[in-house]
Amino acid sequence: MMLAMDVVDTLRHQEGLAIRELGQADRDAALRQRLRSLYESQGLAVSDAILDAGIAALKESRFTYTPPRPGLAVTLATLWVRRAAVAKVAAILVVAVVAVVAVFSWSSGEAERAAEEARIELGERLPARLEAAEAAALAEARDTAAVAAVRNAVADARTALGRADAEAARAGIEAVERLRDEIVRTYEIRVVSRPGEPSGVFRIPDANEGARNYYLIVEAVGPSGDVLSLPVTSEEDQATRVVSRWGLRVPEAAFEAVRRDKEADGIVDDRVVGEKPRGSLDPVYTVRATGGAILEW
Repeated sequence: MMLAMDVVDTLRHQEGLAIRELGQADRDAALRQRLRSLYESQGLAVSDAILDAGIAALKESRFTYTPPRPGLAVTLATLWVRRAAVAKVAAILVVAVVAVVAVFSWSSGEAERAAEEARIELGERLPARLEAAEAAALAEARDTAAVAAVRNAVADARTALGRADAEAARAGIEAVERLRDEIVRTYEIRVVSRPGEPSGVFRIPDANEGARNYYLIVEAVGPSGDVLSLPVTSEEDQATRVVSRWGLRVPEAAFEAVRRDKEADGIVDDRVVGEKPRGSLDPVYTVRATGGAILEW
């Protein structure tokens, strides 16, 4: 049997010869003789029986592996043989699927929580905050202008709530709260009287070069003596800025009175020209001020 297998092995290495010879059954004897000569050249003696067995085995493909045809059984067998690699791939897929499901579930949960939070804010928290801000502001308002400003700001905030615009509603509520803070704040408007700083200036308007507009340089001083910064609108370009000093337009007589006061000893003794009372948004002036202002001089 071992010799027969050796014959088959030899015939495999001589594939071209084997195919040609085995394709002609009537020339088996010639094939046998050629094989015998091949072995004798290697110093091997092989009997006819062994040669015939080898030739027969080669014809039957007894020692040749023929792969099975593809099918379910072959596929399952291949998966079983490669089960370690398949298990790793399957584990990776399972982990990926679990991760995707977890992320989707978390995202869905976050969206639901965000929607619920928005509903509570628009339906409960913001309306309650607006109601409290309105009540606090109206409780402090003492004149019609302050009351009207509060009611207008409240109406804007309620409109934003009605269209479910949380950002605009918060901004509207903050405006009401700022109004309340402004209504309760008190301060005096004083003429600036410091070395090296002007206490008043005048402008020659472009429209009438023969006229002059007079301004006192003023600042807002709180009850504790601190200088406040306020939003002031310039009458020259309508720009509004938060400033600590501005020019308050006054009649020439008020301007001249301050000029004479400062020329006397370098100090403005009668500095207070207005006061902002609690409960109001606008100051009350002790001079006949027009309310016009400038921000640069």
